[in-house]
Amino acid sequence: MVIDPIADYLTRIRNAQQAGHRFVEIPASKVKKRITEILYDKGYILKYKFDAEGFGGQGVIKVALKYDAATKTPVIKSLKRVSTPGLRQYRGAGELPRVLSGLGIAIISTSKGLMTDKEARTQGVGGEVICEVF
Repeated sequence: MVIDPIADYLTRIRNAQQAGHRFVEIPASKVKKRITEILYDKGYILKYKFDAEGFGGQGVIKVALKYDAATKTPVIKSLKRVSTPGLRQYRGAGELPRVLSGLGIAIISTSKGLMTDKEARTQGVGGEVICEVF
């Protein structure tokens, strides 16, 4: 049993990158699917595929990790969980974090769904800061 599924998701990606894997399989959920879509849209992962079979019927997310062609280093330098089940981190629209002065992204859970910090600022909504990526 996993206590924090989002932290498990981030750790699986982090561990796969450190080991130099090209692909990683993660148990699926709606939140994890949306986080994967955001990472793909922002260019942090190469591609992804949702498969309904696997991991006890809940499905699986297959993620192709992205590496720099010249140096073979992972594109994602840091993947950090901000809000935890024991300590939720909520921010208003004006207090949302800027990751590396706008070079990275923060994924925010708002009343309008999961989005990046930049999108949340433009829409004027705040929410729970899920994680930071750069």
